[in-house]
Amino acid sequence: MKFGQFRIYRSRLAGVEAVRAETGHSFPKHTHDQFGIGIIEAGAQTSLSGRGTVQAEAGDVISVNPNEVHDGLPVGESRAWSMLYFDPRLIRDLLRDVGEGRFGAVEFPSPVIRDGEMAVHFKTLFSLLIEDRAENAFLRDGLLLSLLAAVMREGSRTLREDAVPAVISRARDRIDDDPAAPLTLAELAELCGLSHFRFLRAFTKATGLTPHAYLVQRRIHEARRLIAAGTSLAEAAFASGFSDQSHMTRLFVRNFGVSPGAYAVAVG
Repeated sequence: MKFGQFRIYRSRLAGVEAVRAETGHSFPKHTHDQFGIGIIEAGAQTSLSGRGTVQAEAGDVISVNPNEVHDGLPVGESRAWSMLYFDPRLIRDLLRDVGEGRFGAVEFPSPVIRDGEMAVHFKTLFSLLIEDRAENAFLRDGLLLSLLAAVMREGSRTLREDAVPAVISRARDRIDDDPAAPLTLAELAELCGLSHFRFLRAFTKATGLTPHAYLVQRRIHEARRLIAAGTSLAEAAFASGFSDQSHMTRLFVRNFGVSPGAYAVAVG
């Protein structure tokens, strides 16, 4: 299934999405609720990450963590990449195996990794995940574990959850618990016991997004989850808190580069 220059593949492993893209689009600041590992196939891009602004070139392996604020701008006219997105639960389960209990709550430590062997490893895994051949499952599962081990060898550190002040966590948890709720800045500031301005400044510093931008991201992720579960586009828009389907569509395309309808076809 194609939308513009994006293609989403049906992954042969539950909890994994496979995406290929070639585009000159500049993505604004956004987040994913999944872990991501990919490779720049052609061109180059600069992007914000949890470790500052980085540049990735053709052949570089790239990674992103759940809720990590990032963007993406091409160096030149366009760039191409392949990406695998993993449900956090799957990654936690795999890392328990890879780390033999050494890993707790962890994140991928390096947003850009220059390692030719790892790049080849990723390309092979990507192909196996989108091929419909049951006999490849043994090799595929071994490659996935090996890739995760290689990514984690770059180092590990505690997720930035611990860096978010407890008082701000109240507001973030309120949004996470029900993204569709009609929240206000005043309500969230009161929940944290802060003035409106102090709350706005503290939340943005802690999460990398304003409260409103964070709320929109959570709604987009909720819409994606509902669509993947088979919910109609109109119902998904309503249930995730958007004013209408067109509003959801605009933000979905802006965030993921593909329309909700095209995504529904790809994962259905």
